[in-house]
Amino acid sequence: MTARSHDEYPNLRCTSHPLISHNLTELTDERTSSRAFRALVRRLTTLLIYEATANLSLAETTYRTPLESTTGGRLDQRIGLVPILRAGLGMVEPALDALPDAEVWHLGLYRDEATKQPVSYYNRLPERCPDDHIMILDPMLATGGSASDAVDVVKAWGAPSISFIGLIAAPEGVARMLRDHPDVPIHVAALHRQLNGDAFILPGLGDAGDRLFGTM
Repeated sequence: MTARSHDEYPNLRCTSHPLISHNLTELTDERTSSRAFRALVRRLTTLLIYEATANLSLAETTYRTPLESTTGGRLDQRIGLVPILRAGLGMVEPALDALPDAEVWHLGLYRDEATKQPVSYYNRLPERCPDDHIMILDPMLATGGSASDAVDVVKAWGAPSISFIGLIAAPEGVARMLRDHPDVPIHVAALHRQLNGDAFILPGLGDAGDRLFGTM
């Protein structure tokens, strides 16, 4: 897989791969059932996690194969996953499949329908960040308000390094993150055209949480 960079958004990494495009088409189709939608979120998250972890550091280690001693590499960074509730929950299990030793912490944010601004309602972070790198998980980066607020919280918590993993982004959300947190890379499957008047991504996929949990 290769990550496409956008000159106007140096913080954005869009993964270019036929499997990404194929699964994203299935994901965004309005005919896709909640059951299939959840499976597609898992598949896309797995593909994106591999790209987003390409720069994790390794420590050289010596061990034995069944035939002889050799050297290899093991991850030497402690990874934390922070899904933004509720839609981010759909990305946790595939992320843990790739990073089984990662720790999972939860943040609850929702968008006020009148103001379109994020509202915090749940925070289960411990007193101090125990991890070397935090991955914030949320399928959609729309206005960027929730993502930016989540990064504010995680930075104040003491996270030394942060990345955002999503599925679809809007230019408005990427620009907001670039303005507020230019040090946080954004890994998504696609950059879509724009937001509509209700702050939904176009063409988008609708409400990711509703489609994940069948609450439409």
